Amino acid sequence: MSSSTDWEMPLAVQPRPENYSYDLESALTSLVGLRAIVPSDAFTAETLGTERTGNGVLIRDGIVLTIGYLITEAETIWLHLADGRAVPGTVLAYDQETGFGLVQALGRLELPTLPIGQSKTAKVGDPVVVAGAGGRKHSVVARITAKQEFAGNWEYVLDEAFFTAPAHPFWGGTAMIGRAGELLGIGSLQVQQVRESETPEPLNMIVPIHPPRPWLGLNATEIDDKIVVARVSNGGPARKANLRTGDVVLAVAGTEVGDLASFFRKVWSLGKAGVEVPLTIYRDGRTLEARVTSGDRNRFLKGPSLH
Repeated sequence: MSSSTDWEMPLAVQPRPENYSYDLESALTSLVGLRAIVPSDAFTAETLGTERTGNGVLIRDGIVLTIGYLITEAETIWLHLADGRAVPGTVLAYDQETGFGLVQALGRLELPTLPIGQSKTAKVGDPVVVAGAGGRKHSVVARITAKQEFAGNWEYVLDEAFFTAPAHPFWGGTAMIGRAGELLGIGSLQVQQVRESETPEPLNMIVPIHPPRPWLGLNATEIDDKIVVARVSNGGPARKANLRTGDVVLAVAGTEVGDLASFFRKVWSLGKAGVEVPLTIYRDGRTLEARVTSGDRNRFLKGPSLH
């Protein structure tokens, strides 16, 4: 959905700093405008257009999260900042299952980041701010009206999507900000809900966001119903905790694991990236206890050098 700078939300629905326990102005400053140019012969050009504009939110230094259809097949991306600067960017990733897109800024943004929250804790009726680039005048105080399955006609299904009202008029890539100033979701669509009075009410559909899963930095394999460490990444969390190739993982946080799926799911169930993961290890005839401080896999990847 396109956006513009010559409009303002009505004052009555704009968020006011005094109503929030977090620094509202800082949170809103993490939003950027996004403009993408797509070749005319691109597969999505006919349905999504060749010039797409919307919003994105800075989630870590140089990394902007947006809704993926804005950047699909883009050959040129510009990030527009509140101080008037325009910084080039490049597509870093696009997740077909969630619909999220990541953009790597190719210049220094020098903006605050918005922390990622736990979307599963948000409830129907909770107040949120649906924020676009441009500060309070481009943001709206809303409430979560529903959390339910959403199926799109482009072979797309979310097990649980957020729906918020009143609707933001330029919803693409907006940030849904929770009570503590945390990012809970990214704006994707505007849909219509028919009220009891049979009057259609516009809602925003928001894709829920989840914090990065804890990553141990190892490769494992199943041998005779046992989980065996096959490789330990240099500089990763498992290496720092002195795990070794050949170690047998017997349990995670006291729960026995016998296959890769249960091993990974148990690790992920302990919390977000950074959580401590207790492992029971069998090595050289002895049973040992190891505690691995997990990491965010993405933070171990190199980004472009900025000059």
